[in-house]
Amino acid sequence: MFILILGAPGSGKGTQGKILAERLGLPKITTGDLIRSAMQDGTPLGLEVKKYYDEGKLVPDSVILGMIKDELDRPDAKDGAILDGFPRTAAQAELVDRTLAQRQQRLNHILLLDVTEDELVRRMRARARVEGRSDDTPEAISNRLQIYQRDTAPLIAHYAQRGIIKRVPGIGTVDAIAGEIKRVIGR
Repeated sequence: MFILILGAPGSGKGTQGKILAERLGLPKITTGDLIRSAMQDGTPLGLEVKKYYDEGKLVPDSVILGMIKDELDRPDAKDGAILDGFPRTAAQAELVDRTLAQRQQRLNHILLLDVTEDELVRRMRARARVEGRSDDTPEAISNRLQIYQRDTAPLIAHYAQRGIIKRVPGIGTVDAIAGEIKRVIGR
């Protein structure tokens, strides 16, 4: 089972993706985690993406696409995975669809975590204080939300036209949101 979790930065994709992956026994593929790991390890990729990350800019598709394909090709993802934050554009969605189709697989569920912009900003500011993340400065937050609206909102419309997107209220307790996701996907 392949599940894509969509939502703006700060919507809870990471938290809910982790809960869902553990419950279903599937790997969680998160571009943010892959990028942060590469930066922490000081890999050439990590050094390349750090300049984008620190400014709150999205890492170019050419870099991300290869990372995701490698993750989908891993043995533990042969029967499913939770995709968190990727794809975020129509071009990336086509790559994921093509990659899965080559294996006679497809996205089974697309979950959109709905959260108000005021709540997103509040969460990211709180996260910046707790985690000290360089991509959660006020300027970076504003930039990330603008990029999300520009690039990801059309992706939501694309999936909505196909009738495969399910909206999940992203405000409430972590457990309540996880319960709603479980109800929506039936597992």
